[in-house]
Amino acid sequence: MNGTPLLEGKIALVLGASRGIGAAAARLFAREGATVVVGARSEDALRSVADDIVADGGKASYVVADLGDTASIRRAVDAVVERHGRLDVAFNNAGAGVPPHPVAGFPEDDFDLVVRVNFKGVFYAVGAEVEAMRATAGGGAIVNTSSVGSLIANPALPAYGAAKRAVNSLTASAAVTYAPQGIRVNAIAPGLVLTEMVAEWEAHDPGVVARIVSGTPLGRAGEPGEIAEAAAWLLSDRSSFVTGVVLPVTGGTAA
Repeated sequence: MNGTPLLEGKIALVLGASRGIGAAAARLFAREGATVVVGARSEDALRSVADDIVADGGKASYVVADLGDTASIRRAVDAVVERHGRLDVAFNNAGAGVPPHPVAGFPEDDFDLVVRVNFKGVFYAVGAEVEAMRATAGGGAIVNTSSVGSLIANPALPAYGAAKRAVNSLTASAAVTYAPQGIRVNAIAPGLVLTEMVAEWEAHDPGVVARIVSGTPLGRAGEPGEIAEAAAWLLSDRSSFVTGVVLPVTGGTAA
């Protein structure tokens, strides 16, 4: 068995790292040997995540970044290069949720928010990360967070599902485009995960968690750390022949 940490010596950027899957990923990546820069809008939450990593013996810093603002995303990527000289791996965990609503009458402001953060932000993050990796590391790996809702019908959250399906297409296109330059691009598609976003969904639609769990073959929701494990493997050299994949991490949903 290979005892080397998955991300030993890597310089990693985690966007959407203030809570949930992103925070869990940042902590895991640091335990797996990466130097981590965490980014999101909430400075207090980011500082807490970075401080926890350092207190646990890891290496971390933070950069305030609005994942709905392309200039802010580029500044975050530039900050990683300025601090550490290169960017090796990046996890784009952008996520903005809105109250459930069917397609007809869907509030336009909610639609714009979902698309801006969940798709446009990821699109431009991938572009900025690719440029940084080509210029500084000569290769790299990127993982985008999609959703099981991009793989099946998503009547309660149609804009969210559509934006995440766009992320799948982006992932495939970027993977093919940048493979010759040694940059791998993959995505993970989590199922129901016990995050703050899911708690907000449950508040709007009481019982939704139990309903989804009832249709999950493993019979439970996932934990943020379980999703982070999949992202860590895809970013690591142990997945060196994997690119263009959307990996379901769903407990069997949509199998």
